[in-house]
Amino acid sequence: MIAQVAARVRENIQKVIVGKEEVIELALVAVLCEGHILVEDVPGIGKTMLARSIAASLGCTFRRIQFTPDLLPSDVTGISYFNQKLHEFEFRPGPVISQVVLADEINRATPRTQSALLEAMQERQITVDGVTYPLPRPFLVLATQNPIELEGTFPLPEAQVDRFLMRLLMGYPTREEEHAILLRFEREDPLEELEPVTNPEELIELQRQVRQVRVEDTVRGYIVDVVRATRQHSEVELGVSPRGTLALYKCAQALAAVRGREYVLPDDVKLLAPYVLTHRILVSPAVRLRGRQLTDVLMDIVATVPVPVEAL
Repeated sequence: MIAQVAARVRENIQKVIVGKEEVIELALVAVLCEGHILVEDVPGIGKTMLARSIAASLGCTFRRIQFTPDLLPSDVTGISYFNQKLHEFEFRPGPVISQVVLADEINRATPRTQSALLEAMQERQITVDGVTYPLPRPFLVLATQNPIELEGTFPLPEAQVDRFLMRLLMGYPTREEEHAILLRFEREDPLEELEPVTNPEELIELQRQVRQVRVEDTVRGYIVDVVRATRQHSEVELGVSPRGTLALYKCAQALAAVRGREYVLPDDVKLLAPYVLTHRILVSPAVRLRGRQLTDVLMDIVATVPVPVEAL
């Protein structure tokens, strides 16, 4: 059931996005975990197109927030204003009250505005003037940031980065894929013709089913050992928190379901580790000076953890 729906959604998204099979699969994993995605890459790679394609394929409402230095928290969450006709206060909802929210260039907003998303991402609710408003389900924040242009940006605090289930890189297309992009967008925008292949109600049920995927004790122990190894490595100043352990566990269940399995393999954990854990560790300054990438450090850590030989 889950694999069939995931295949339909993947095929639908690929009517718009050329290539990027792994990125699309990982995005579907995050959706099934009801987790949020941080996409870091240069402009023009297709980050916005990916978010809009996901929302259209799932039949979800979509809103885009362009983060700028002058953006206020109320521009994200909404405001309470006095309606002179009714002589009472009314709540005008902000763009965060949607099922799929694109937070474009999130690191261009001030920390105060960035923090307006924290409650929404973690608690699935917002509080305005002391009143709490629940957010619609499913709820997904897909945030983008440009890692190249740093002028006029505000680095995301660790507390907020840790709220993202995954950190993805789109990457440039191959020569063949770039040819296909030109042909696909030559006469019309395929996104305008994209129809939903599922609905929010079915998606919520699939999110519930994902939690039933079996994780053997040996694989569960492997997940814990990988995370704990990040806290003991000489090159790491701050290891992965228990929230990261839970994120890796849930993602492994979702990946197994997307691939048509009712059980998790150690290979699922190894594949997901760079995307789920890399943004949750801090390396020492000496490592950064040597030009070592976070992914390289993490994969070195994963390589030191014994893989269970019998997971079934």
